Amino acid sequence: MRLLLFLIVGGLLFFIDSLLFKKTDIKKKIKTGIVYTIGVNTLSLFIMRYILKKEYVLSIENYKTLFVLKYFLFTMVLGFIILFIKGVILKDITFKTNEKKEKKGAIVCSIVSGIFVFLGSFLLIGTIWFIDFFGKLTPEQFLFNFNSPVTGTASGVTEQAVNGPVLLLVAILVGFSLLMMAKFEIQWHGEKVFSDRLVKRFGWIFSLGLLLFGLNYSVKELQLVKVYHAYFDDSSYIKDNYRSPKTTKLEFPKQKRNLIHIYLESYENTYFDKKSGGYMKKNLMPDYEKLYAEGVSFSESEKRGGAYQTYGSSWSVASMVNMSTGLPLKIPMNGNSYGKSGYFLPGAVGIGDILYKEGYNQTIMFGADADFGGLTSFFNNHHDFNIYDVKHARKIGKIPNDYNVWWGFEDKKLYAYAQEEITRLANEGKPFNFTMENADTHFPDGYIEKDTPRPFDEQYANVIFHSQKQVTDFVKWIQEQPFYDNTTIVLTGDHLSMDKKFFKDFDPSYHRTTTNLILNGDFDEKSIQTTNRKFAPFDMYPTILSGMGVKIEGNRLGLGTDLSSGEKTLIERDSLEKVNDELAKNSKFYNHEFVSERQSSQKQ
Repeated sequence: MRLLLFLIVGGLLFFIDSLLFKKTDIKKKIKTGIVYTIGVNTLSLFIMRYILKKEYVLSIENYKTLFVLKYFLFTMVLGFIILFIKGVILKDITFKTNEKKEKKGAIVCSIVSGIFVFLGSFLLIGTIWFIDFFGKLTPEQFLFNFNSPVTGTASGVTEQAVNGPVLLLVAILVGFSLLMMAKFEIQWHGEKVFSDRLVKRFGWIFSLGLLLFGLNYSVKELQLVKVYHAYFDDSSYIKDNYRSPKTTKLEFPKQKRNLIHIYLESYENTYFDKKSGGYMKKNLMPDYEKLYAEGVSFSESEKRGGAYQTYGSSWSVASMVNMSTGLPLKIPMNGNSYGKSGYFLPGAVGIGDILYKEGYNQTIMFGADADFGGLTSFFNNHHDFNIYDVKHARKIGKIPNDYNVWWGFEDKKLYAYAQEEITRLANEGKPFNFTMENADTHFPDGYIEKDTPRPFDEQYANVIFHSQKQVTDFVKWIQEQPFYDNTTIVLTGDHLSMDKKFFKDFDPSYHRTTTNLILNGDFDEKSIQTTNRKFAPFDMYPTILSGMGVKIEGNRLGLGTDLSSGEKTLIERDSLEKVNDELAKNSKFYNHEFVSERQSSQKQ
């Protein structure tokens, strides 16, 4: 089959050559046939193997599949290019400038075609790159990042965009524009056989098709229909189920407990081994898992598990909003842009607001720039946090002004600075709330420090393995401090990892969940149902307060339910599908009560 295919390709090209370029000498005919059969096939195989990176192009198994048709089409196209070049060299094919003046209508069509190509290419290339780089993000995350500050992103993201989709988009637009501007005609033995007019007509059809295809692809892959519903529907679900901290009685214990909340970037139960409910053959988080014997963790199954990733909770900023205010982070409406104006959900009452009233000192720490995603505004709006980010570290001389690693400074420094800051807070003589988020496990591939062990083949696996050891060591340090007896530690994975490459071969039926663990919580652990719980990230809001010994009237706060109580969560009561559908809809109550900047002056 393989040899027959090569002979068919050579024979067809020789036949076409004979029709176009008349030959009488039998030796020349034989020579031409051999050249096409051996030369074109060899060149095709070389290009496919070494330029297109198609392995096993000579494997006999390939020639029993659709590869035969693909190979035939590829070699015929290459053969026609060679025939064309031959015609030009022999001067049978000549080029001539088209002297006819182009009509205004044709000029307008060319301009419109260029606009269509730009828009269609932008939608298609942008969507493909966006999904390839970030994974399938939800529409609310996509729009949120467009409407909030973008400073402080990880180094390399902009470079990858410029060197990838931006360069490709410019190349397509320039190439198409030059083709549409060209004025020429191709002649065969002095007779016109092709002109730029046909190119322009085809370009118009192509540009329209590209625009429609790109638009359809973007709408489908980025779930933009849901964006429409988020803007124009109205649901009373949040209003009907929200329990306001302003009107709900919260009773703190006489001796107020300290809170240390560590948001763990992209931490999933997936990284445990299969016997524990994870997906790995070898446990990537053995040290971290040992901490589970010392605290309380909630799961949707009998094994290690966690919250369902609900609407408006699937990225770092959103997870912080969910767990600290009991609300999803919805698409900004009515022109509000989270963080840019200095306001970020000013009407919401977060844990920071509650603890501020109770006399707590509070610090939020990142290795990144807190301006990213509007976090500076969020924590400023929610009361008296000392914001310790990469800018603050530079300001106080912890790192040089030009120091920039990964998202700012690496986790090794983060934990060292965190120990200093916690010690400072503990010595202030007041209860404290210390919140932080690590970053080395962020996609793509994570940040691998110089001293990171490399027992696994994949970088991301090594980063996770090293990170969980850092977290565990940090927790053990806290447990050795004199203030620990009166301190509740909360460790939560912020959202599912977006590292597309690491999860590409996973069984799609495996249910991925984020980790959660409460250490030294002030509640009766024996009476708590920790397994087979269906819950959302916003359920951690009252659960964290409950772990600090706070008695919550009705066991519900925000949209959340205290998981240490016997109350059903919204997902357990209404189903995950119902909760997500309702949260995805526009909520006038949410916009007015929480997003509106007028609420900043009314917060009590």
